[in-house]
Amino acid sequence: MNIPGVTIDLQAVLAPVPIWRARVTADDWRATAFAVREAGGRLLALWGGAHAAGPSVCVAYVTLDGLVWLELPLEGEQTTYPDLVPFFPAAARMQRAAADLSGIRASGTKDQRPWLNHGAWPADYFPLRHGTDASQVLPDTPLQDYPFVRVEGDGVHEIAVGPVHAGVIEPGHFRFSVVGEKVLRLEQRLGYTHKGIEQRMTQLPPLQAHRLAGRVSGDSTVAYAWAYSMALEAAAACDIPPRASHLRALLLERERVANHLGDLGALGNDAAFAFGLAQFSRLREDWLRLSRDVFGHRLMMDCVVPGGVACDIDLTHIDRLRQQCDAVEDEVQTLRAVYEEHAGLQDRFMTTGRVTPALAAQLGLTGLAGRASGQAWDLRCDHPWAPYDILQVKMATHRNGDVAARVATRFEEVFESLRLIRGILSGLPPGPVRQDLCLPDHATGGAGWVEGWRGEVFVALELDSAAGQHRIIRCHCHDPSWQNWPVLEHAIIGNIVPDFPLINKSFNLSYSGQDL
Repeated sequence: MNIPGVTIDLQAVLAPVPIWRARVTADDWRATAFAVREAGGRLLALWGGAHAAGPSVCVAYVTLDGLVWLELPLEGEQTTYPDLVPFFPAAARMQRAAADLSGIRASGTKDQRPWLNHGAWPADYFPLRHGTDASQVLPDTPLQDYPFVRVEGDGVHEIAVGPVHAGVIEPGHFRFSVVGEKVLRLEQRLGYTHKGIEQRMTQLPPLQAHRLAGRVSGDSTVAYAWAYSMALEAAAACDIPPRASHLRALLLERERVANHLGDLGALGNDAAFAFGLAQFSRLREDWLRLSRDVFGHRLMMDCVVPGGVACDIDLTHIDRLRQQCDAVEDEVQTLRAVYEEHAGLQDRFMTTGRVTPALAAQLGLTGLAGRASGQAWDLRCDHPWAPYDILQVKMATHRNGDVAARVATRFEEVFESLRLIRGILSGLPPGPVRQDLCLPDHATGGAGWVEGWRGEVFVALELDSAAGQHRIIRCHCHDPSWQNWPVLEHAIIGNIVPDFPLINKSFNLSYSGQDL
C-alpha cells in the first residue's frame, strides 16, 4: 500500500477488508490529506485519541486500495493539529466534536463553535481526555445561545424548527433563512442525543462492548455490531467460521431491506401518497416479525457477536426466509410500478433536493445518497469480503441526485439484497457459527469497516492489558451521517420549505449515530 507523494510506514491491520495504520508527523498529516484528495480519495472519520503518553488525533481515509488509519501524536502540552477542512469540508463537524470531547483543536479553523457540548458540561471539561474522572459530579452550566449564521437582505426571515418535532423522531434543530417559501440557507444544530457512548465504551469489557456498539444507531445495529466485532477480531487475530460470515451477511442484508421498505413508504407519505405508506409499512412489519421468529429480535440486536453470531438457522428457517423474499419481491415490483406511474409522486420527487455529482464529490457524500449522486462507492463491491467476494454484488447508482434518484436507488437495492439473501441461503456452508477469541496480553488494536444500509460504518478500537485484565482505551464508532448531514443543508437550497420533510426523508440520516 502506497500513497503517491507520501512516505509513511503503513502497517496492515489483520481484517477481512484492506486496512492500514501508521503514525505520522504534522507534515505527513498535511501531505497525506493533500495526496488522498488529489488521488480521488475520501475522508471517512476523524477523532481524538486518549493515551497516558499524551493526546493524539486520528483520521481514516478511503482510497482505491483500501482504508488508511493515521494517528498524529501531540507532543508535550500541545493540543492543536493542522486543519483538514481545506482538503475535506466534511472534517469541520468531526473536528468540532473532537474539540468538545478530547480538548484538541484544529489550528486555524474558522468554526470554533461547540458541536456536542450544549452546556451539559463545562467548557474546560473533556470527557475523553486521559485521566478524566467519569464519575465526578459536574456543576450546573448555564446554557448559551448558539450563534447561528444569519442571512441579511430585504424580505429574509428565519424559521426555527425543532429540536422537538411533531412526529416520533429524534431531536434536531433546523434554522431556515427564507424569502417567501424559497430556502436561501439551512443551518443544522444537532448533538441533542449525545449520550456518552465513547466514554462508556472504555468502561466495558472488550468481549461485551459489541452490545453497546449495536445500539449506537438502532436501525443499523447489525452493521455496528459487525464493525465492532471485526475490529476486535482483528486485534485478536481471529478468523471467524465461514458459516458465521454468511449468517452475518444475511443479517446485514435483511437490515438493509427493512430500512429501505420503511423509507419507501415514508417517502410516499411525505408526498401525500398514504397508500404507499400503508403498503410498505405492512411489508416492513411482516419482515420484522420474521426476523423476530428466526433470530429472536425484530431488529436483530445482539445477533452479531465477537467471533461469529449468537444463533444458527435450520432448514425450516431457510424455507421461510426464501418464501418471504419471493413474496416481498413480487409486491415491491408492483409498488415500484405504481410509484413510477403516479404523476403526483413524480412531480414531487423529480428535481427536488438535487445534489449534483460534482457537489457530492466535493462534500464527500457517501452511502446510498452518494450513489444516487454518481458516487460509485460500495464496500461490498470495492473491497468484497466473505461472503460478498463470491456473491458479486451489483451496485445501484444514479446521477440525477434528486429525491427521485434516491427513491430509485432504494428500489434497486431492495431487489439486489433479496437476490443476495437467496444466494446466501443456497450457499450456506456447514460448520460452527462462532469462534472463541483470545485477546493478546499486550496493547493492540483493530478496525472494522462495513457497508451498512445508510453507508459505511467504521469502528476503530484500541486495547490495553494490565494485570491480566483487557480494557478498551478508545473505541470510535463512525456513522456515514457525519458526511451526509452537511450535504442536506445544500440539497434544500432553492427549494421550498414544504419540500424539506421529503428531502430530509430521502436522505434519512441518523441523529443518534453522529451524536456519540
